[in-house]
Amino acid sequence: MEGLGSSLYESLKKLLRVSIVDEAVVKELVRDMQRSMLQADVNVKLVLDLSKRIEECALKEKVPPGIPRREHVVKVVYEEITRFLGEKPVPLTVKPGKRNVYMLVGIQGSGKTTTTAKLARYFQKRGFKTAVVCADTFRAGAFAQLQQLAEQINVPVYGDMKEKDASKVAAEGLKRFQNFDVVLVDTAGRHKDEESLIKEMKMLEKTVQPDEVIMVIDGTIGQQAAVQAEAFHRATPIGSIVVAKLDGSARGGGALSAVAATGAPIKFIGTGEKVDAVEPFDPPRFVGRLLGMGDLQSLIERVREAEVKVPEKKAKAILSGKFTLADMYEQFEAMRSMGPLDKILKMVPGFGYEIPADKMNVAEDQLKKWRVIIQSMTPEEREDPKILISSRIRRIARGSGTTEKDVKTLLQQYNMAKRMMKSLRRKRLPFFGKKAAM
Repeated sequence: MEGLGSSLYESLKKLLRVSIVDEAVVKELVRDMQRSMLQADVNVKLVLDLSKRIEECALKEKVPPGIPRREHVVKVVYEEITRFLGEKPVPLTVKPGKRNVYMLVGIQGSGKTTTTAKLARYFQKRGFKTAVVCADTFRAGAFAQLQQLAEQINVPVYGDMKEKDASKVAAEGLKRFQNFDVVLVDTAGRHKDEESLIKEMKMLEKTVQPDEVIMVIDGTIGQQAAVQAEAFHRATPIGSIVVAKLDGSARGGGALSAVAATGAPIKFIGTGEKVDAVEPFDPPRFVGRLLGMGDLQSLIERVREAEVKVPEKKAKAILSGKFTLADMYEQFEAMRSMGPLDKILKMVPGFGYEIPADKMNVAEDQLKKWRVIIQSMTPEEREDPKILISSRIRRIARGSGTTEKDVKTLLQQYNMAKRMMKSLRRKRLPFFGKKAAM
């Protein structure tokens, strides 16, 4: 969503800089937003409907006492886009005591097969006995791909490369997985206009009788998302949407367009290539990130997941100045487990689109380099950096594949961090007080 998100963010930032928000300013904001959404390939009718509602609410709604009008307008933009996508997350419900069958549809290249494995992993992690069926008898290598992904997560898979009748494969797969909680059926994807594909979808739905049909949309496409969604919706009523490939490169207008075309809610988004890179769709969070408002709740959750437990004794030692390179390395590891630096910063309000991509990449590379440098040190050197004389620095640079300047830069950053820890102690910040939970 970066292209759409960054341009919308710039529009709102321009609004926040003006001293008086009048009708002319609101209309200019709406024009900027229309341009941003159309460039991101959001459906034209959807753009007009959304912008009309935003303009009406921004100009006609009474501003609450004590709230600046410009902040009220930002709130209106946020609420209208969120309302369209759904104000609350809509989960993919697994009914207990029965087998839940989900059929995935979409054109070839949309990411169906990978999404099938991702959803299998998602349900498996939540304790559901899960299996997958490859009913794609059209694409060579479809079964092999799904089989490889399923093996990675230890989920059983059924397919038959010799059988060309997709309905027969699906029926046999469902027969084998009768005692499972969740069965995901991957189907063939060709072109939306191919009558044979639409006919196959209808036959498969009759055979599978899924609890829900899930359409997978490629997050990198635009206007075509609405056309695709309409074609599949006519063949098999779509119950929910998964937007794949929203890992930073997507403009994302297709996600909004697909919702408009089918009326089906987005329930999951794919956020990367790995089999764990899928998350339930949360409209308020998504729009917050999209508009550059940040997502503090996601950030806090990910910090907790990556949290390094610091014993109280060690925390007191760090605050008294006994902060070692080993401690610094632990902090690097905690940051790594939270994910890429750009994704972390996008959750912080105002940060997401302020830092240029080239500078973000430099920071990411620097952190990786520093980790390798510390790894190349002896335990004694990590605990007592004062002993790092020139000969040791040369050895560490050679061992880590870096330069002596890189090692010295790390030591400078370390000394700055150590001084900062001491200053926190002197200021007696509440977080670091005697009763602080470590």
